[in-house]
Amino acid sequence: MRSSEHIGVVGAGIVGLALARRLLLQRPGIRVTVLEKEDRVAAHQTGHNSGVVHAGLYYKPGSLKATLCRRGVGLLRDYCAEYGLPYDEVGKVVVALDTEEEARLDDIERRAEENGVPGVTRLGPEALRDLEPHAAGVAALHSPTTAITDFVAVAEQLADDVRRSGGRVLLNTPVLDLRQEDDGVRVLTGEPRGERHVHRFDRLVACAGLQSDQLARMAGAGPDPRVVPFRGHYHELVPERRHLVRGLIYPVPDPQYPFLGVHLTRHVHGEVMAGPNAVLATAREGYRFRDLERGEFAQTLAWPGFWRLARRHWGTGVRESLVSVSRTAFARQARRLLPEITGADLRPAQAGVRAQALGRDGSLVDDFRVDAHGRVVCVRNAPSPAATSALAIAEYLADTHVPPR
Repeated sequence: MRSSEHIGVVGAGIVGLALARRLLLQRPGIRVTVLEKEDRVAAHQTGHNSGVVHAGLYYKPGSLKATLCRRGVGLLRDYCAEYGLPYDEVGKVVVALDTEEEARLDDIERRAEENGVPGVTRLGPEALRDLEPHAAGVAALHSPTTAITDFVAVAEQLADDVRRSGGRVLLNTPVLDLRQEDDGVRVLTGEPRGERHVHRFDRLVACAGLQSDQLARMAGAGPDPRVVPFRGHYHELVPERRHLVRGLIYPVPDPQYPFLGVHLTRHVHGEVMAGPNAVLATAREGYRFRDLERGEFAQTLAWPGFWRLARRHWGTGVRESLVSVSRTAFARQARRLLPEITGADLRPAQAGVRAQALGRDGSLVDDFRVDAHGRVVCVRNAPSPAATSALAIAEYLADTHVPPR
C-alpha cells in the first residue's frame, strides 16, 4: 500500500538527512521535507567534528550508543564505498600514561569485547611505538578498524539522495513555532520580522542538535534535559610535523565526563588535528570566544543543573578554560601523548560546539535520547558517536518512533 503521509524533519545535519533518506527509500509514496535554518547542510555539529568513525570502544554495552554505533559503522562503511566517499581505517590507540589509567583500560577492553568491536588488542610500550613511533605511554589498546571520513561530504550525499528520491531539503528555513492539531502539525517558518510560511505535516521529527530542547519545548515537552553548549577548540599540526601521527592517538577517558580530552587525529585530507578541549560556550552556536547570545547564555545560567554541575567540577572548568586561551597550555596537554610536540608545532584551527543535554539534577545525559510528544518526535541528545551512527539512528527512528501508518 502506497503512503501519502507527509513527514517533516527539522535539521539538515547528518542525522536528519539520514532519517529523511531512510523514510523515502522505505516507504513508497511518502512525502518528506527537511527544514534547515542555515544556507547549507551540515552547518553545525556534523561539520565541526574530528571526522572519526568510532568503532564502539567506550559505550555501555546494551545502550543505544553501543548498539547504534556498531550497526552504524557497517552501514557508513558500505555507504561510503557505494558513493566513492573517503573512508580510511587508520586505526586508533588509546594510551594509558600511568598505572591508574592502565587499570581503566581493562574496563574499556571489556566493553569493546561486549560490544563486538573487532580486532582490539592490548599493547605494551614497545608495541605502541611500532604503531605510533612518537607516542608515549605505559600501555595502550589498539582498535584497527577505527576509521576517518568526511562527514560533510556524507551529509551532502545524503541530501542528494533525499532530493533524487522526491524529498525536499529547504535551506534558509528556520522554524519559529509549531502547533500540534488533531489532523497534524503546523510549523511556522521564516524570519521573525520578515516573510513567513506555514507547513503542514502529518508527523514531525526534530533532529535539531544545538536547538533540540527549544524544538521540544515548542512541541509541549518539559525543559528537562536542557542543552548546554560546550565549545571545543582544535589546533592543527603544521605540515612539517604531521608525520608525528600516523592514525588516531587518544587518552584514556575520565569516566566522570562524556568528553574524551585532547587527542590527535589524522584527517582524510591530510591534516592532523589536536583537540578538542571542552569549555562552556556563551552561545549555542558560539564557535569563537567573542560569540555571545545574552538570551541563550542566560538560559544556561538559569538552569539549576548547570550550577550543580559547576559546583562539582569547577576545577576542571578552570583548567579547560586555560587550555582554550593558551597555545602553550594546549601543547602541554597534547605533549602528554606526543612528547615531541611544542607550541610552535601548532596553529589554531576550527572549533566545534557540542550540544550536551544536562539534567536538572546536574547529570550529563550520556546515552542517545529520543522522546515522543503527540505527533512530534524529538531527538533530545545525540552527541558523539551520532555522526558514526547516523544511518543506524535513522533506522531506529523510522522503525521505532515513526512507524508506518
